[in-house]
Amino acid sequence: MFVRQKKNKSGLVSVQVIDKSRGKYRVVKTIGSSVDPGELSNLIAHAETWIAEQSGIAEFDFDQVDKLFEQFLSGINSIRIIGPSLLLGGIFDAIGFNAIPDELFRKLVLARLCYPASKLKTTEYLRRYEGFIVDEDQVYRYLDKLNKTQKRQVQCISYKHTQRVLGQQISVVFYDVTTLYFEIKQEDALRKPGYSKDGKHQNPQILLGLLVSAGGYPLAYDIFHGNKFEGHTMMPVLNLFRRKYKLTQLVVVADAGLLSGSNIEALGLNGYQYIIGARLKNEPANTRAAVLSLQLGDGKSVELSRNEGNRLIVNYAAARALKDNDNRQKAIRRLEKLVKADKLTKSHINNKGYNRLLKMEGEIKVALDADKITADSQWDGLKGYITNTNLPINEIITNYSHLWQIEKAFRIAKTDLEIRPIYHRLKQRIEAHICIAFTAYKVYKELERLLREKQAGFSPEKAIEIAKTIYRINATKPKTREQVARVIITTEEQRLLADLFGF
Repeated sequence: MFVRQKKNKSGLVSVQVIDKSRGKYRVVKTIGSSVDPGELSNLIAHAETWIAEQSGIAEFDFDQVDKLFEQFLSGINSIRIIGPSLLLGGIFDAIGFNAIPDELFRKLVLARLCYPASKLKTTEYLRRYEGFIVDEDQVYRYLDKLNKTQKRQVQCISYKHTQRVLGQQISVVFYDVTTLYFEIKQEDALRKPGYSKDGKHQNPQILLGLLVSAGGYPLAYDIFHGNKFEGHTMMPVLNLFRRKYKLTQLVVVADAGLLSGSNIEALGLNGYQYIIGARLKNEPANTRAAVLSLQLGDGKSVELSRNEGNRLIVNYAAARALKDNDNRQKAIRRLEKLVKADKLTKSHINNKGYNRLLKMEGEIKVALDADKITADSQWDGLKGYITNTNLPINEIITNYSHLWQIEKAFRIAKTDLEIRPIYHRLKQRIEAHICIAFTAYKVYKELERLLREKQAGFSPEKAIEIAKTIYRINATKPKTREQVARVIITTEEQRLLADLFGF
């Protein structure tokens, strides 16, 4: 905008404010008219003032601005990452973990979510990005304390929060076991070689048993020595859990890997109801024949009789059949390459994923067995469930289908939270490490739930990555020496996260 003087035929001069922002001259405001030079000067000054007020333009002393900016920079005391504390720390507190007063516990849990690493690297992360000074020895001493005092409290807090989230008494639980191996070769009373789900059979390992609710919220856990049969881990975890929370009715859902006669008997004797995956191919001959004689359509199920009060449910799914066939074809292609190249080793033959499709001819010749391949294909799409409940078939299958949540829990623990490799050798520190990872997973699951509830449209991993870009500036005002702190929100993603979680 600018000031224009326009004289009419009678000699009267009008002072106008003109705008040309759209390419055409447009009178925005007429300030006044006069023929007197002194009055015209006043009108022009008034017009310029009006323009300055409307456009927000002010006269700046840029040298002074530069000085003020330099003073501002010199007053900055620190710039720290604050997003994870605002996002994950808020969830940590809302769950109830702030009942554990140790700040170091909070720091170690949040670091496990944001920067999973060894304890040494964790101390470096805390010092460099959060200004929290702690050395490795302090962490190790704290782990010794944590193991003695906080494992039960952590599980109790997680249980009570899960109960609030589900809005009911927990009556269905899901149990599974995984293995965590150590890179070192030295074994001890806890770390022992055993069957490794990671294929590290020569490495010492431990077993981690995990109990979760519907939705995959963690309830309880325990660790066992590495060569313990995984089926023998279930009852100790279940009995302690039920006794601790005085639960009378509990339905236990577990995978076929935990199926054994002793386990089923123990579950029944201890008053548990259960839904366990059945190994249909290991059933008695008459049961196998009955299963293979079924003509089930996609999604259809049938109940077969079974002894001792158990029910055997068989379900067929077309999608599962396609997956079974695809997996077998991949195995066949791998075997064909190995046979052709004469590179089939003893380990391949001993692997159950291979030997069911092989036959030995004479002493040395190994070949694919077409009859075994055909027989194996008959089971495509079939899935069995053993239960002593009176639940309808559809509820049995639905409950069992939720087992993927515990598989997801192990996957997140091993990948996102990097629960392994474990760098500790003392039993109490290994247990403390697992306790921190359990707590971190609980925070992760609550973040996941809240993002879904708020329809955020992104994953927990994405939310954590955004949070890690949010900083806080701590500064001192140059005149008053007052200490101030400001959270810096600059991007649309940061604003969205801040709005969703109120920080």
